[in-house]
Amino acid sequence: MYVYCMFCETQRCKVIAKLMEIRGAMRSFSPQIVRRQRKKGQNLEKQFDLLPGYVFVFSEERMVDYTQFFGMDGVIRRVGKQETGYELAGSDLDFAMRLFEKDGLVGSMKTCVIGDQVTLEDPLFNGCRGKITRIDWRKERARVDFTFDNMACHTWISIDGVKSQKKDPDSLV
Repeated sequence: MYVYCMFCETQRCKVIAKLMEIRGAMRSFSPQIVRRQRKKGQNLEKQFDLLPGYVFVFSEERMVDYTQFFGMDGVIRRVGKQETGYELAGSDLDFAMRLFEKDGLVGSMKTCVIGDQVTLEDPLFNGCRGKITRIDWRKERARVDFTFDNMACHTWISIDGVKSQKKDPDSLV
């Protein structure tokens, strides 16, 4: 299986993912995360973009016609390197494959808090370390900043289980 990623205009991600499947991709999606939102005194679970602007494309055949990527309105750039045919590799490929296993939908996650450094325990983010920059206790969620595609990204996650520990910069659980 060959895996590609595109950075797109955020409001066009779902349309671009559908078009990629119409054009022959085995599977394509803009990953979503379930997080809590408070309405009328109740915490509701809704889907939001996990990585706003990113569309992952899974194909059984290597894509050699790059007009599939740039022939669409809203595609800003391909992720990856030209010399590898823009195929994802390394930790980006591992991340994409874990997303594929979850069909692009990530449920609420647990985090381990060490000061403001966290390790996301969900298998999708296996070993991914980030930093909690905000916590909304009323909505039971936290903003985690981390790196994807060598760029700073962030997402809001549900805090089903938060373990506070002494701040120890040398140990990440």
